[in-house]
Amino acid sequence: MTVLLFGITKDIVGSGTLSLAANQSESIQTVAELRSFLKGKFPKLGGLSSLAIAVNSSYAPDETKITETDEIALIPPVSGG
Repeated sequence: MTVLLFGITKDIVGSGTLSLAANQSESIQTVAELRSFLKGKFPKLGGLSSLAIAVNSSYAPDETKITETDEIALIPPVSGG
């Protein structure tokens, strides 16, 4: 499973992409499970004011099912003016 990272999430993880091995991703079946896994592996992600997850280019609620072939992206909080 590959996760695309943007903004502060990229800085926290230290890369623009995060690849999860099959033995890690096989237990991750929903967006909520992915969010929990990532916050456990990278605790600073838990400190963000918001963290949206997109699956196949659409924002996904926590109950959304995910598979190895889905395009997944972490969308950090944004600010603008």
